Amino acid sequence: MTDRLSELTAAGVAVWLDDLSRVRLSSGGLDQLRREQHVAGVTTNPTIFAKALADADTYDGQLRDLATRGVEVEEAVRMLTTYDVRWACDVMRPSYDGSQGVDGRVSIEVDPRLAHETEKTVAEAKALWWLVDRPNLFIKIPATEAGLPAITATLAEGISVNVTLIFGLDRYSQVMEAFLAGLEQAKANGHDLSKIGSVASFFVSRVDSEVDKRLEKIGSAQAKALRGKAAVANAQLAYERYSEVFSSDRWQALADAGAHPQRPLWASTSTKNPDYRDVIYVEELIAPGTVNTMPESVIHAYADHGETRGDTVTGAYDAARQVFTDLESVGVDMSDVIGVLEREGVEKFEASWQELLDGVRKSLAAAGQGTGRPGQAAQGDADQAQKVGGNA
Repeated sequence: MTDRLSELTAAGVAVWLDDLSRVRLSSGGLDQLRREQHVAGVTTNPTIFAKALADADTYDGQLRDLATRGVEVEEAVRMLTTYDVRWACDVMRPSYDGSQGVDGRVSIEVDPRLAHETEKTVAEAKALWWLVDRPNLFIKIPATEAGLPAITATLAEGISVNVTLIFGLDRYSQVMEAFLAGLEQAKANGHDLSKIGSVASFFVSRVDSEVDKRLEKIGSAQAKALRGKAAVANAQLAYERYSEVFSSDRWQALADAGAHPQRPLWASTSTKNPDYRDVIYVEELIAPGTVNTMPESVIHAYADHGETRGDTVTGAYDAARQVFTDLESVGVDMSDVIGVLEREGVEKFEASWQELLDGVRKSLAAAGQGTGRPGQAAQGDADQAQKVGGNA
C-alpha cells in the first residue's frame, strides 16, 4: 500500500495533529498516531479543550482533587490543561529528540482574553512554560497588535512560541519581524538559540469561508468562478514572504548561531465547504519546511486518498497574485476580509475559553458534592462565577 503520509513528510511537510484529549492520551491513541501515521506534533486551543472536558469522564478524579482543595476555576483550568499538554509532550518526545528539537512539539495557548494586553500575555506565557516544564512545549500567542511585542519578549526569555491567528500577509511579515527580534534578544540574553523553536500559524480555510460568502453575495459568474481560491493563494504568497525573510543576511546570522527558522504552519485545514476536496488545504500547500496541523479526520483522509505532487507552492506565486487581482476586480476587499477574520478569531477563542471555564466550574461544583465539603465548594463556585462573569 502507498504510504501517503510518508510521501507528504518526505516532501517537507510535518504532519501535526490539531487535537488533544485525556482519552486520546490514556488510550495510547496519540502515541499510535506518532508511530503509525507520521504525526510529529500536536496543537491545541480553547475549543479543543472545552470539547475534551465536556465529552469525557477521564478528568473526574483530578476534578475531585481540585474541588477538595477548593481550587478556583481559572487555576483548575490551568491544572487540567497543562496536565494533558505535559503528558502529550512526553508522548511526542521521541519525535523531538529524533528531529533535533524541530518537531515533537505540543502547543498550549495563553488565555485568549489577554490577546490585547502585552505584559499579561508575556506573564501568562512564562507561567505556562513553568507549569508544563518540558523542552518540546510551544506557547501559543495570537498575532494581534499587542501580541507582536509579547512574541518578541517571550522568545527573548528563551521560550518557544507558536504564533497563532495569522490571516493576512502584512501581519505575517510583522510576525516574522517579531520572531527575528526575539531571537536577537535571546542571543544577547545568553540563551541557546538551538533550543528555541517557533512556528507561525497561518489560517487557511476560514479565508475561503469569508471570501466565498462575499462572492456569493456579489453573485456574478466572474465572482462565483473565484470561489475556493483565495485561501490557497493567500497561503502561497505567505510562503513567498517566508522564503524571502529566511534567505536574508539577518536570518543567516541567527542561523549561524544555531537558530531554527520559524516554519509556516498551515492551520484550519479541514474543508468547510463539502463541495471542495476534503484534502485540498493539504495537497495545494506542499512545500519544504512547512507544518500542516490537521484534525484526525483529515489525517486519515490524506492517508486514504491524498496526492503528493511535489512542491505545489513555490511555482504558484504569479497565479496567486492573479487571484488577488481578480478578487479586487469583482469587489472583494481583502484587507477588510483579513480584519474581520482577525477580530472573529480572537472572539471565537474567547467564547471557547468562557465555555471551558463554565464547564470546569460546573464540574468542580459537582465534584465538590462528594468531597465532604459541598457547602464550601458550592460557595467557592458561586464566588468564582461572579469573578469570571465580571471578566468576560
